[in-house]
Amino acid sequence: MAARRRGGGGEVLDSIYSVVALVLILVACAELCGAASVVDVYRLIQYDLSGAQFGSRLAGLNHHAGAAPFVPGADLSRTAIIMPIRELNLTFLRDYITNKKSLGGLLLLLPQRTNETIIGEIKKLGIKPKEGVMRTILVELEQLLIHANIPYPVYFAFEDDKINAALVDVQKSDIATQPATATTGGYKLVVSSPEPKKLVSPILTNIQGWLSGLKGEGDANQLPTIAIVASYDTFGASPALSVGSDSNGSGVVALLEIARLFSRLYTNPKTRGKYNLLFGLTSGGPYNYNGTLKWLRSSDQRLRESIDYAICLNSIGSWNNELWMHVSKPPENVYVKQVYDSLSNVAKEMGVTIGIKHKKINISNPRVAWEHEQFSRLRVTAMTLSELSAAPEFLETTGGLYDTRDSIDETAIYRSVKLVAESLARHIYGHEGRNVQIFADNSSLAVNPSYINSWLDLLSKTPRVAPFLSKSDPLIAALKKELSDHTDEVHVQHESLDGMFTFYDVTRARLNIYQVASVTFDLLLLLVLGSYFILLFSFLVITTRGLDDLINMFRRPPSRKIKTA
Repeated sequence: MAARRRGGGGEVLDSIYSVVALVLILVACAELCGAASVVDVYRLIQYDLSGAQFGSRLAGLNHHAGAAPFVPGADLSRTAIIMPIRELNLTFLRDYITNKKSLGGLLLLLPQRTNETIIGEIKKLGIKPKEGVMRTILVELEQLLIHANIPYPVYFAFEDDKINAALVDVQKSDIATQPATATTGGYKLVVSSPEPKKLVSPILTNIQGWLSGLKGEGDANQLPTIAIVASYDTFGASPALSVGSDSNGSGVVALLEIARLFSRLYTNPKTRGKYNLLFGLTSGGPYNYNGTLKWLRSSDQRLRESIDYAICLNSIGSWNNELWMHVSKPPENVYVKQVYDSLSNVAKEMGVTIGIKHKKINISNPRVAWEHEQFSRLRVTAMTLSELSAAPEFLETTGGLYDTRDSIDETAIYRSVKLVAESLARHIYGHEGRNVQIFADNSSLAVNPSYINSWLDLLSKTPRVAPFLSKSDPLIAALKKELSDHTDEVHVQHESLDGMFTFYDVTRARLNIYQVASVTFDLLLLLVLGSYFILLFSFLVITTRGLDDLINMFRRPPSRKIKTA
């Protein structure tokens, strides 16, 4: 009888273990079926400037999601706000950032093709893209974010079905005054990322190409040199999104095309000019053109003294009828006047105009507004060609979120190349004042739109924030190879970025979007499962061992004193 009872107890335990295992498997399956959506996100830049901290100081995120509008006075210290750029509330953000109010985190949603959407809508209204309201908002947003110390994680992501679906649900809950919390459930945003670390000794890489001019017989003097320069790196709110199609991808593309055109002339001794041509792709543009300064200082003094003038190309991809020549020396300077007159003559033939802006250099001010100022500080005549009529502020117009492929007008780059190349050629070959087209359309020396578009496409897909580019970065290799194909000598120079800037890693991450149940639901589920297990256990004991055994399980055992007695 005892053996039978022990066997019955074993059956009960086996049954209970089987039920428990089954329930655990079902719960695990339910969790897997409700797995998180995963999307790519791009972190707001984190950097120090002369010891002052800017940008987002955290990378890890683990908070419930919320969306505007919010109840006045709501506590958002444990809320990760999802905010589409299309519905951007700059007043709300400025209030929270400038007044250092606490947030759990911020996720800003960009359209899949930001500028195609924004600029396209603006053009339909007959407004110039650079005067568009949305562009202005994006510029203000970027300046707000990069010049503030933000003690919580800030990420950018592109709109997609996963995020949009979650956003709709979050907005419905917030409108119904049921924001996501541990009690009410909702969505949770999680980024598992290590804490950002300082980048050690970020590198600036300058690339120099050279086309040698033709010396005459018995000419022992060094030939004069003309330099064409463009800074290729960028800076923006998100290092992983800062492609800078216009600033300064347009200048880089123009330089490469000008090098290609003159290489065709200089490969033939009969058409080689009596000027050396120097092509410089410089780094550190957003940081006071730090790479340009180091490139010039490391160059041979005789080379610097041989430079008649340097033309720096900056943001030339979205102008219509007027381009600006910025100079540090007075317009009456011989070389300045010569270059301006040559450009103006060609511009007049093309139906566009060239304006001139003179800005003196303040030697005591370390701020360098234009690249040509680094040349001028070393007493080399230089000027900057740009669509911008005034110098931008520090870390402004350096390849931000709005500066993508869709904001570029390829025709503007084509005209810029034609303008610079034609004026240079007339000067080199002594055709000033003559209506002679050396790079005439439909000729073997014509500007190549396909070449321009292919390089513009590549640069518009490649983030180029210098501290995050290694010496062996594919972009560096591609630019070096391209100059090698069109120039005689190519030299690559690596320099350290000045210590006033400190940058931090973690520029992109993976965001997990979890749909979580409320605590109330969890408690209710626990109660139901507990009741079910108690009933199931009671049923199994009664059917296998009898009601008396079930009752005896819950009776208090007799005390030891009674047993002893």
